[in-house]
Amino acid sequence: MVNIYNNVSKNVTKTWFLMTLFFVLVIMLGYFVSIYYGNPNILYLFVVFTIGMNITSYWFSDRIVLTLAGAKPASREEYFDLYTTLENLSITAGLPMPKVYVVTDPAPNAFATGRDAKHAVVAVTTGLLAILNKTELEGVLAHELSHIGNRDMLFSTVAVVLVGLVSIISDMFTRSLIWGHRDSSDNKSGNILMIVGLVFAILAPFFALLIQLAISRKREYLADASGALLTRYPEGLAGALKKIGEFAQPMHRQSSAIAHLYLADPKGDKRSKIAKKIGSLFATHPPMEERIKALIG
Repeated sequence: MVNIYNNVSKNVTKTWFLMTLFFVLVIMLGYFVSIYYGNPNILYLFVVFTIGMNITSYWFSDRIVLTLAGAKPASREEYFDLYTTLENLSITAGLPMPKVYVVTDPAPNAFATGRDAKHAVVAVTTGLLAILNKTELEGVLAHELSHIGNRDMLFSTVAVVLVGLVSIISDMFTRSLIWGHRDSSDNKSGNILMIVGLVFAILAPFFALLIQLAISRKREYLADASGALLTRYPEGLAGALKKIGEFAQPMHRQSSAIAHLYLADPKGDKRSKIAKKIGSLFATHPPMEERIKALIG
């Protein structure tokens, strides 16, 4: 029977392919912009700026994410069960103990962030701690540790930066095409290039977003599988996902930039089955039913 465990290595390969495609998309956009303005230095600027953005995001990603989420440090004394459970799972996984943070929010959710395993952070909401039992909490924390062990945080951060970069530059280029003025001596080929550049600038953010969503969904499936293998009890994570899915209320504090980092979609979901089916094509997370089915059949 084919399930989530058969697709772990395949998901990693596909994710690398998507990330490569992402970089190519940025370079192509820079190429069109450089040709349109007749300045090859623009392309080099695109590459340098993209690398610079990724380096900056890599080193400060945890601070950025924690600030956007409104997360606060969790002490061992106040959150003893959370702290010790994460500590025990970290030892089992052979990972350094991540820093522990809590987000005050009734919606059950969790996320991991940080540039690598030595600088990782795991954050959970107060709502998650309120509704999960011990085995379910272990399943969620194992899922987040899997993100750390699989280095999903780096991939996710790069995706966020690239989507934002492509969207901003494409918007600037589109506005310059519409409101800017070109020399009247431009020939027909120049006009064709302008049209191609305009179409590409409009479509680039859309394709960038689709790639980000695809990366997010595949990383969630992989983390579900790895987390279940870590606890040796997939029913724990499946039970947690079921409770989180049934709650379906949005978080009070949201940011679309980090939505894909959460265990579940922070916007919640109380739509009909048909609406969910259509919306899943553009969702940052796979449907809960599919994730649970992959875990326990």
